[in-house]
Amino acid sequence: MKVSLLTLLFVSTLRLGAADRPNIIVFYTDDHGYADLSAQGIMPDVKTPNVDALVKSGVRMVHGYSTAPQCVPSRGGLMTGRFQSRFGLEGNGSSLDGFNQETTIAQRLQSAGYVTAQFGKWHLGDTAEITRHGFKHVFAQNSGGTFNANITVDGKDVPMGSRRPELYHIEGCSRAAAALVERYKDQPFFLYVAFRAPHVPLDAPQKYLDRFPGKMPQRRRQALAMLSAVDDGVGLITTTLKKHHLTEKTLIFFVGDNGAPLKITKADKPGGGAGWDGSLNDPLNGEKGMLSEGGMHVPFVVSWPGTIPGGQVYPHPVSTLDVAATATALAAITVPRGALDGVNLIPFLSGANPAPPHDVLCWRWAAQAAIREGDWKLLRGGDREYLYNLKNDLEEKHNVAAQDPELAQRLRERLRAWTMELQPTGLAVGKMAPTWMDYYDFYLEGKPVKPRRDADEEDDEKPAAAARRAKQPDFQGWQVRNGELSVKDGSLLVSTAKGRDARPSFLTHAQLELAGPLTATVTFKTVTDGKFNLSWRRQGDKEFSPTNAVSFAAAASSEWQTTEISVPVQGTLIHLRLNLPGGTTVIREIQFKTAGGKVVSLWK
Repeated sequence: MKVSLLTLLFVSTLRLGAADRPNIIVFYTDDHGYADLSAQGIMPDVKTPNVDALVKSGVRMVHGYSTAPQCVPSRGGLMTGRFQSRFGLEGNGSSLDGFNQETTIAQRLQSAGYVTAQFGKWHLGDTAEITRHGFKHVFAQNSGGTFNANITVDGKDVPMGSRRPELYHIEGCSRAAAALVERYKDQPFFLYVAFRAPHVPLDAPQKYLDRFPGKMPQRRRQALAMLSAVDDGVGLITTTLKKHHLTEKTLIFFVGDNGAPLKITKADKPGGGAGWDGSLNDPLNGEKGMLSEGGMHVPFVVSWPGTIPGGQVYPHPVSTLDVAATATALAAITVPRGALDGVNLIPFLSGANPAPPHDVLCWRWAAQAAIREGDWKLLRGGDREYLYNLKNDLEEKHNVAAQDPELAQRLRERLRAWTMELQPTGLAVGKMAPTWMDYYDFYLEGKPVKPRRDADEEDDEKPAAAARRAKQPDFQGWQVRNGELSVKDGSLLVSTAKGRDARPSFLTHAQLELAGPLTATVTFKTVTDGKFNLSWRRQGDKEFSPTNAVSFAAAASSEWQTTEISVPVQGTLIHLRLNLPGGTTVIREIQFKTAGGKVVSLWK
């Protein structure tokens, strides 16, 4: 209640009328490590001058936090202003039923007369349905493929439907957002600009790669290039604000959704697919998928020139949950008590309230949970427990739980009490998957571990998928998605996953270098009539294109069948997928023959 009274006093002091309500822009980056803003002063190779300008005109949060170390739940928390496990959105594989019943920040602002627009990555359901969640305009481009939108890149209205990209996805989102600033310069607006960067697939055009010459891992170059494109987008939009004298009328947040995935070794794999995304979390310990600092302590900048004094380095913890609370307070929207978990940050950042915004911050993600109270943080991963003083040990290198068991117990009980408000209740949801056990061993225990195989990018590290993959060995480079893979009598045996949410199985093989055109030979048995679909990604391709695919029919039979099919690859094939008919499929041989007669066996 104390914070609420201060908030009301502050808003009253500003005398915000309908015409004075600020525009609000949220830039949201994807798998963006803490180190990778040049204003952080950590890595010398990153170049983000336009975001640095926001820092200069506003506040850099030293301790800015996301609500989860993974994409979907962190976005659910941001959009609703409520910790996402209150409505059952625990992880990427969770049902969206609870989210669909929540009121989003866009719905609240739209009801108050704001023009609302979403750009880029949504990841909270069907992008054609984004308007149901309060966004008038949608431009959901996040790759080089088709995407749903109801505006053009120039901000003109079109019927909601699938559109082909005109620009690189980061550029397209930036230009469409700037176009809406032009269009609605005389009305309050809320823009949610969710760049899919530097999340894999790494797909920066050459002009951005050229900005980062010299020797470095190629994945690092790609991440820096994608973030440079993001920075250009921030510059385009802030320049458009300045053009229309809207700089001091616009509150801007720039925040990351979670930490960078390092995959422990930061392997510089060829291509831009699954694996390390090239971003860095230094000096924080851990990575995406952990409630250590490296997993959810993110880049976090707030700027509102004329209201928030510029050049601040804010020392107290803040959360992405605060975005919705701040926006609704400034828009003078009445929100029921307890409907939001964040606080209005403006009194704190303006200097009106010198106290920390939060007495405590709490997290739970799958089998992990954490609480931060002042400088103290208690972290749980399954049955493991760690206590850190982040003032002295931001890198989480020194577990002092044994030295101060009373403090650990008090924080644990406070954390446990908070988790009883969640759906489901409790400190953990299930057991720690083997992948996260490895991460805790490596980062927090200092044990050497061999990292497990990566997921394809569309899996985005769902806990269930990660646990399933972790149990599977390497089958000469082949991996299965949405199924189980084993060897029987020297043949690959693929069993389709079962259950309500099961998707069709496919085999995938990355890190190839096969010069096309090719001829493929597949010898197989299947229990289901249907077809095989073979698709590929070439060197330089951003993603799998529907045009880079061939199919052949399969008849259910207990006898071996051999099919030879032309694969018209132009260039070098680096990544292969083989979609299967369903049920159980047994593959005895897969080989490719080049135009020059060279035979490459991928299974025999």
